[in-house]
Amino acid sequence: MQGPCGCELKISGLVRPGWEHVAVSTPRRCPNWDEMCFVKDLFWDEEECVMQLHPPHSQYVNNSRYCLHLWRPTHRDIPMPPPSFVGIVGLGPSEVAMLFARMSATA
Repeated sequence: MQGPCGCELKISGLVRPGWEHVAVSTPRRCPNWDEMCFVKDLFWDEEECVMQLHPPHSQYVNNSRYCLHLWRPTHRDIPMPPPSFVGIVGLGPSEVAMLFARMSATA
């Protein structure tokens, strides 16, 4: 499928016991954030939380160099930190940049 950034995406989805899983790959690089968001919205509702995982090295499986995975457990909610732990709620990137520029100018 053609992705939102002009790159062809190979997408496969599976339901496994207790998990929904989607794998996303491209021919020459790992999928980027916009591509992963695009695929997430193809398979899940915009208000559903899904995740990418970084397992312990002892549990790594890497069969495809340019493949990333999205996961959602089917029997429990994914715990999430408060939005304020990520950034300033209600401000976009340009507004945050202006705020930090003003703070730097007065420091």
